[in-house]
Amino acid sequence: MINNSVVVVVLASAVIYGTPLLYAALGELLAERSGVLNLGVEGMMLVGAVMGFWAVQRTGLLWLGIVVAMVAGAAMALIHAFLVITLRANQIVSGLALTIFAGAAGLSSYLGNDLNIADQPARQSFSPFLPHSWRTAKVVGPILLDQSWLVYASWICVVVVALYLNRTRFGLNVRAVGDAPAAADAMGIDVRAYRYVHTVVGGAFAGVGGACFSLSITPQWVDGLTSGAGWIAIALVIFAFWRPTFCLVGAYFFGAFSGIPFTFQARGILSGIPPELFQALPYTMTIVVLVLVSSAGARRRLGAPQALGTPYVREER
Repeated sequence: MINNSVVVVVLASAVIYGTPLLYAALGELLAERSGVLNLGVEGMMLVGAVMGFWAVQRTGLLWLGIVVAMVAGAAMALIHAFLVITLRANQIVSGLALTIFAGAAGLSSYLGNDLNIADQPARQSFSPFLPHSWRTAKVVGPILLDQSWLVYASWICVVVVALYLNRTRFGLNVRAVGDAPAAADAMGIDVRAYRYVHTVVGGAFAGVGGACFSLSITPQWVDGLTSGAGWIAIALVIFAFWRPTFCLVGAYFFGAFSGIPFTFQARGILSGIPPELFQALPYTMTIVVLVLVSSAGARRRLGAPQALGTPYVREER
């Protein structure tokens, strides 16, 4: 049956595994468009995953789990924003410190053990909800219709973020803050406020991305659940040329590489090749993307915000 073919299964898994990447990438995109580089995405995803799972275990309410995951990710992002915007700390160091602090051997692990939720099956989880006849339709059914609310909400988020950045005054202000903060300040735009808001909102998106793992993909909590997805999301923003619509394509591209190992292993395809090789594919592609755009000239040609990673000090105009 065509719905069970390798191509269809890989494409369906691309949507599933690409969804958390898409949420995290949209959040990183908003932060970077305002000029803030956030390398703490992985940590924010982990904290969002554990706190969202905890909320569902305690209440049985999936929507509340998403809200709690958003708040947890936003709280972590607020710390990063305070350090790099108010205290003007190095953005790379701050982001790396947050990831280490909240990583698999840090805060997220402590919370998972202290809240006694480690290795417990999820009380509730997101699952496909459309009619069975739709979900089993040839090709389109398994790929696009046999998905949860989280997938469809991510599509809405892509449209909203794209319209916000390109069709609203606030979105144009964000882009101005990320490209020329001194000029934006001279026009009366509050550079610090814009950077704070978009960094915190970006953290909330990362929290939702983490909750996708603990409440949908693998509905449970284990240490290191996100397995480096935050780092892929950061590279994905570059891969997408800092454009929301390209983030959707890129997320599913990297999602396909994440799903290939499980699909091939289940079907015994290329069984002579170590599965670790396939599992390393998304990270290999991430390194390739980062190397290709490592120079300042390449970033400018791809459309990177010109003031990305540079603290803004009003007195230095």
